[in-house]
Amino acid sequence: MVRGRPGASGGAGARRSARGGAGSGGGARGAKGARRGVTGTRGLLAAAFLLPALVLLGALVVYPIGYSVRRSFLDRAGTGFAGLDNYVEIFTDDTILTAVRNNAVWLVAAPALATALGLVFAVLTERVRWGTAFKLVVFMPMAVSMLAAGIIFRLVYEQDPERGVANAVWVGVHDTFTESAGYPKARPLPVHPLEAAGGGAYVTKEPVRAGTPALLPLVGVAPAAMPGDARPARPPVPEPGAVTGTAWLDFTRGGGGTPNTVDAREPGLKGLRIEAVKDGRVVATATAAADGSFSLPAAADGALLRLPEANFREPYNGVDWLGPALVTPAVIGSYVWMWAGFAMVLIGAGLAALPRELLEAARVDGAGEWQVFRRVTVPLLAPVLAVVLVTLMINVLKIFDLVFIIAPGSVQDDANVLALQLYRSSFGTDAHLGVGSAISVLLLLLVIPVMFFNIRRIRRESRR
Repeated sequence: MVRGRPGASGGAGARRSARGGAGSGGGARGAKGARRGVTGTRGLLAAAFLLPALVLLGALVVYPIGYSVRRSFLDRAGTGFAGLDNYVEIFTDDTILTAVRNNAVWLVAAPALATALGLVFAVLTERVRWGTAFKLVVFMPMAVSMLAAGIIFRLVYEQDPERGVANAVWVGVHDTFTESAGYPKARPLPVHPLEAAGGGAYVTKEPVRAGTPALLPLVGVAPAAMPGDARPARPPVPEPGAVTGTAWLDFTRGGGGTPNTVDAREPGLKGLRIEAVKDGRVVATATAAADGSFSLPAAADGALLRLPEANFREPYNGVDWLGPALVTPAVIGSYVWMWAGFAMVLIGAGLAALPRELLEAARVDGAGEWQVFRRVTVPLLAPVLAVVLVTLMINVLKIFDLVFIIAPGSVQDDANVLALQLYRSSFGTDAHLGVGSAISVLLLLLVIPVMFFNIRRIRRESRR
């Protein structure tokens, strides 16, 4: 009986083991089925969540691209096949070729300038106490829309120095080092003792004599445009051994007055330059006082008095920033103003992550700050600089707002870019949707290599 119990026990254990084994197998199959069910459910949920995004992606991205490619091979009406004619027109039409050339200038200049300025700002503000405030100010233009920035710079580049900031500064600097003319529209009347001498100058009809007053009357200057410190003209007083006279505005406000006579209400031409000329040579010079009076030495006796053309030049009016020659650089300047802050912030973030021990090691080894910047800082920042540069290149290829707002209508052909030409070809007065679609496809083809380079660079960085 003792031997039978273990046998019975063994048989029962075997049966329990068999049942347990069967139960375990069933549990495994159940767990496997449960996992399959959970995985399948997650796949359906993922598809359900992704479906709206895929529909939007197809409707807003894939379909427009496909439609544009198809439309670029059709004629103006969109009913006939045009082949490559629309693409041929892109590279034969002068206006579109100008846009292609300007886009090349934008692609080379704008990202490079914005990135370089961002790098300089990021490095220089790293060590100053007010660097954060400076970065905030430089980054603020990013909060301004392209439309608002275009309006701002349209005013900045105004030709009139009283309205345009750029020309106000330029004219101020110019006038600081170059004397400006005081009376650009002044001229004598036929009854006056002056006549044209060529080149914009005027000369007396008869030689002057010492002791005999000389009269130099002019008209053509608005009384409101006279210098603020001009005084009523003083009748000339003869002086022995000298040539004296008066230069004045021979015009009485409100009427009256006598030609060639100094009247009480007529102002002197302060600052008018007078030259005494004998045999084609200047022998003496003088400048009219606030009351128009002047005096020349005895050497002027028998000379002709000349008023040089410098007295009558048109005042310097600054630079034609929005003219055909400078409109593209001017618009690029406004773009750099907006995007230099973006470059500075990204580069500043990369600069903060640099290992300081490498910079200090270079300084300990005797490297100067310029050498540290050029041989250590810039190479370490190369990935960040590449990100900024590529981002700005993609952005520049789509530039439209600034050119459309800043460039006046008379020079839009000179400032034209592909995105603006795309708008003009598609929706202008002589719209040709085939050419517009071809330009859009060209822009896509130009962006793809830049995006491909950026994706490869990101993957290469992630593998490190």
